[in-house]
Amino acid sequence: MVPSRTSSSGGGGRHRPGARVAVLLPVPLAGPYDYRVADGNALADGDFVHVPLGRRPAIGVVWGAGGGEAAEDRLKDVAGTVDVPSLPEVSRRFVDWVAGYTLHAPGAVLRMVMSVPDALRPERPMTAYALTADAPEVRMTAARRRVLDVLADGPPRPAAELAREAAVGPSVVRGLTDAGVLHPVTLGPEVPVAPDWRRPGPALSPAQAGAAADLRRAAGGGFSVTVLDGVPGSGKTEVYFEAVAEALRHGRQVLVLVPEIALTAQWLDRFRRRFGAAPALWHSDLTAARRRRTWRAVAEGRAAVVVGARSALFLPFPDLGLVVVDEEHDASFKQEDGVVYNARDMAVVRARLGDIPAVLVSATPSLETVANADAGRYRRLHLPDRHARAPLPAVAAIDMRADGPPPGRWISPALHEALAATLDAGEQAMLFLNRRGYAPLTLCRACGHRLQCPQCTAWLVEHRVAGRLLCHHCGYAAPLPAACPACTAETPFAACGPGVERVAEEVAALWPGARQAVAASDTLNGPRAAEDLVRRIEDHDLDVIVGTQVVAKGHHFPMLTLVGVVDADLGLGGGDLRAAERTYQLLYQVAGRAGRAERPGRVLLQTYMPEDKVMQALVSGDRARFLAAEADDRRRAGMPPFGRLASLIVSSPDEGAADAVARDLGRAAPRANGVQVLGPAAAPLSRLRGRYRRRLLLKARRDVAVQPLLRAWIDAVAVPRRVRVQVDVDPYSFL
Repeated sequence: MVPSRTSSSGGGGRHRPGARVAVLLPVPLAGPYDYRVADGNALADGDFVHVPLGRRPAIGVVWGAGGGEAAEDRLKDVAGTVDVPSLPEVSRRFVDWVAGYTLHAPGAVLRMVMSVPDALRPERPMTAYALTADAPEVRMTAARRRVLDVLADGPPRPAAELAREAAVGPSVVRGLTDAGVLHPVTLGPEVPVAPDWRRPGPALSPAQAGAAADLRRAAGGGFSVTVLDGVPGSGKTEVYFEAVAEALRHGRQVLVLVPEIALTAQWLDRFRRRFGAAPALWHSDLTAARRRRTWRAVAEGRAAVVVGARSALFLPFPDLGLVVVDEEHDASFKQEDGVVYNARDMAVVRARLGDIPAVLVSATPSLETVANADAGRYRRLHLPDRHARAPLPAVAAIDMRADGPPPGRWISPALHEALAATLDAGEQAMLFLNRRGYAPLTLCRACGHRLQCPQCTAWLVEHRVAGRLLCHHCGYAAPLPAACPACTAETPFAACGPGVERVAEEVAALWPGARQAVAASDTLNGPRAAEDLVRRIEDHDLDVIVGTQVVAKGHHFPMLTLVGVVDADLGLGGGDLRAAERTYQLLYQVAGRAGRAERPGRVLLQTYMPEDKVMQALVSGDRARFLAAEADDRRRAGMPPFGRLASLIVSSPDEGAADAVARDLGRAAPRANGVQVLGPAAAPLSRLRGRYRRRLLLKARRDVAVQPLLRAWIDAVAVPRRVRVQVDVDPYSFL
């Protein structure tokens, strides 16, 4: 293995036996390494190949002609090619671009492309299970019924996938097979049903039809970025489906990125109605077998439409013709671990490299996107009205200083009255609180000791339903101790503040007969649970939904007429430069769930700061005024999108080592016109997953290229093995 000087993937090169080739490996190394093409072989750029990596075999990608200076006798031969389509040239350029922008090793970016190693191995025959015709009568349990329901809605499934989708144990599948209700079948390569772009879509309003026509023209070819901006319920999904249909008409593949893949049941139903087939899914909850099949289907061009989380952007599309980023403002598009990147921004880059259109969709576009549209870099299409002219909900603020709840309660008298009226009318209500669990803080009544995570500088959150304390940062879990670990007192612990479980407890006490559910990421265990919740709300099997941000966007519930925000101020503090923007976006989105059909909607915001610009904008409905004020604040401070930020996060299990490297980086900080470095300082989460953390922040003018400064800065400091320095260009989190 010899380092290569090749740094760009180039395109189209072919390499004869004996030639030196650069092979990029999916490991965080500095770049590709040189190998020799073995006798009897010929390789092309993009080929997946077997190579020796030290004493073990590895799979990499031919990245171009080798450029190293090592002697020929030091080169090792490429052992052979992998029976999988070559990585497209545009994907290789995308890997190089992302690596250069984020300052991560190209191999670390390639690892995201090669995220399913099994997809690169020869496909083995797979055993799946199908319903048996004229099956014998057996005793039917709820678990067995779920298995049959899964198979009734789709093709045969492997046993593990079937058990996972039906939320049962493997023994249930075995029992049905032994009883003859199911029988095994051998699956060959799956051939996805192609979405039919010829199927007519729903009737569109004049505004929708005009926007759809513009998107169809853009989808005909060439790079462009279009912002589809519309109020909640304005039919943005149906409009951009017209662009999807146009791309399919041209025989191109389509990628739709969504922030909450677990909550796309209604989106998928719309897609099936529009195109007569389901898209391919890509997210972390898929089984390994499903991820393998989807990766291969994408690489072989058999998956026409993929809907997925941010990692779907790195799938090896051979003929991608359109990228859609739904809810483009959502912070979950920013990946914070591993390679740190923003999928919305990288989607635009992927579109530019492929010379294809991108569509950014949101009811509350990010300030970065608004600035790009105002500058003419992006086109903007606006849908100002809800479908069928349904009115937007009335929004009012409840001043908790004057109309707060009684002690130990969290629902104010005004919200209580509105909830009672809604339930009396046979309608549905949603109580929104973006805080999981029962209480965010638990302390000893005797000495005041706060129960803290042993691995993080964070309080443990009580989850009373699960009977445990949980750290929301590292996942540490423990039962509530019988006695205080500080003073050994056995007095009951005090739960401080509300989480969704505590609000649900209050609702149950006030309205014992109301049917309710808690909707949070820890109560919705996968897409099937989320789909079941959506169905129960649609069927009016629930009266009150108490939820976090997982229910804040994208859903249409005709009987939901009241949204009550329990703590509208949550998220405004903490010094995050995007705090006001994020809070506005989140509350505007959750408010948009109310009154989406014939019945008018109402939104009540419980706040201690009704005079805040976020609350004023929500109550008045004046989004433009809020965006102008927020942009003016950022412009004066030189903050994004009117300036550049990049952060360095130094971490180590050894606090002294972290401090030493942070001090060295502080001394070596770049000094240039238009550049300012803040820190080092302890991060707000100064210990995370057992590692001590220090932060430095580089602030620069918009016209300053920060990557060369960052690269020289990091190279100037020796970093011991136990210390990690993570680079975050365009940071979203400041924890």
